[in-house]
Amino acid sequence: MTAYLAYSIMLAAFVYPVVVHSIWSPQGFLSAHNSNPLWGSGMVDFAGGSVVHLTGGMTALIATMILGPRAGRFYDLSGEVLEEPREFTGHSLALQCLGTFILWFGWYGFNAGSIISLMLDDNYLVVSHTAINTTLSAAAGCVMTLFLSTIVGVHFTGEVTFNLQYAMNGCLSGLVAITAGCSVVESWASIVIGLVSGALYLTCSKLLVQWKIDDAVDAIPVHMINGIWGSLSVGLFATPDLMDRVYETSAHVGWFYSWGRGSADATLLACQVIGVLFVIGWVVCMMTPFFWSMHYCGFLRADSLEEIVGLDIVYHGGEFRKHRRGSFGSDEGEMDEYLRKYERRKEKAYCKKNDEMADSHGRSVPANSIHQESLHGNGCHGRRTIAPNMIESLDTTINAAIRDNNSSDIANIVDSGSGNGSEERVARST
Repeated sequence: MTAYLAYSIMLAAFVYPVVVHSIWSPQGFLSAHNSNPLWGSGMVDFAGGSVVHLTGGMTALIATMILGPRAGRFYDLSGEVLEEPREFTGHSLALQCLGTFILWFGWYGFNAGSIISLMLDDNYLVVSHTAINTTLSAAAGCVMTLFLSTIVGVHFTGEVTFNLQYAMNGCLSGLVAITAGCSVVESWASIVIGLVSGALYLTCSKLLVQWKIDDAVDAIPVHMINGIWGSLSVGLFATPDLMDRVYETSAHVGWFYSWGRGSADATLLACQVIGVLFVIGWVVCMMTPFFWSMHYCGFLRADSLEEIVGLDIVYHGGEFRKHRRGSFGSDEGEMDEYLRKYERRKEKAYCKKNDEMADSHGRSVPANSIHQESLHGNGCHGRRTIAPNMIESLDTTINAAIRDNNSSDIANIVDSGSGNGSEERVARST
């Protein structure tokens, strides 16, 4: 949790403000709203294809490279390379679908809402056009990824499989790709942008697996790759009419439309390239040393045992689900042993902490807080309290009596009020 908080502060305080100011502020050197824009054009990023998605996707790539793959993804627990990378199934495909549709719905506010005001000029036309393009690109990305993944699957396995996870990420890829140019491209162009985004997502996702880069949620192909493609597509498909309506200038438009004018002017495309390179360079310069420092200090990666047991258990108090058994090439007995080791370590840390508290403050430990039957038998829900040093003294006394085979001493210990837990402990030991 320390890593989450630290890099969130780093992004919000130092990385995003510079990118936002450079591209969206009227004083930004890349801004199309600048009174003297770069090369007379500036960078067009209507809703954040580079500002938001490329920044986040590039951060994900840096973090993934430094963090390394999850345990059992490309290597077994002994460090040997697996013949086939092991897939980690999600918790619920239904919830993934729900989350995708929630994101899709929110994108209408993200893209169309970037117009800020409906009261100015013909902004209502921009809003409606933006919403249509958002829908078309998302649908095209979804369809392209679904059928392309099916074709690839048939080629390599001979089986027809429609992968819903690929379809959902293809949908998000189309949404990301249209974000930069949703207000300045025609509807047919938004479909083309969505189709290309789906193909780029699937290709990049497969390449990351081949290169053993473990992107657990495919943030790199969805946000970084399609953030780049979406920004560059503006330099190809931005139309003169829509540039006039949104940015009040059509001196420099998409390269394909420049060819129609007979000039082949690629100024807007060049500005888009400069903007993309600036965002990548700034994120790399800021986040690479930051993640290396976090990794060096041990804050970035979870403990190896906790990683095997599952972070849902460690951080959120979840239960170990049976479908995770064997996820690391271990049988059910070995996974149970990992769980027992984790529970023993947790109890040991808890008792050590309360020992220190008792020594320094004279406090006692609630018996019902120490979940170990050997200490208190069936009385785990009792209200009595036991000082930690008394537990250790009681164990020592019982063990000494057992070694001496002194039945009278054992009886005295039990009769002195040690409870059912001591009786069971003595019975098991004898």
